[in-house]
Amino acid sequence: MGFVLMILGLGLWWAAHLFKRVMPERRAAMGNAGRGVVALTLVGAIFLMLIGYRMTDYIHVWALPAFVVHINNTLVLIAIWMMSPAGQKGLLLNKMRHPMLAGFKLWAFAHLLVNGDLSSIVLFGGLLAWAVTEVIVINRAEPDWTPGEPGTMGKDAMFFAASIVLLVVIGFIHGLVGPSPFP
Repeated sequence: MGFVLMILGLGLWWAAHLFKRVMPERRAAMGNAGRGVVALTLVGAIFLMLIGYRMTDYIHVWALPAFVVHINNTLVLIAIWMMSPAGQKGLLLNKMRHPMLAGFKLWAFAHLLVNGDLSSIVLFGGLLAWAVTEVIVINRAEPDWTPGEPGTMGKDAMFFAASIVLLVVIGFIHGLVGPSPFP
């Protein structure tokens, strides 16, 4: 039952995010109310993914050396920074078209490195596949893109420092509800 809920959650996640691109007329007809529908669908998707993930039995597929947790934490730190406003307000990510989705892909990949069980492969692999698909769909729908005005290295540094704090907070909460990400 856990896999069913998790896959249903993944399906809702994909559908909610791709709705605007796949059915633009229907989404536009919903107006501002569509934002609420999409938001509620995403909350439901996250809930189903979490509950389904927690319900699944552990089925071992692979195990990597213990030092990989350090690589994971470094990648997650970079992912958090990429998902911050650094892409719009900083200098380093200014020419990157999809820094948030790139950060999401990095986050999902990092979690695949340290979680070698079947339910993790399904969950994080499904989210990684969604992020790749989302980039492709956006680029096809809007092929022309010009970066905005570049920000400053100071902003990059500020967002990176905030990302370190956020990583610690997320790691603490992660340890309360599941395994601690810190060795």
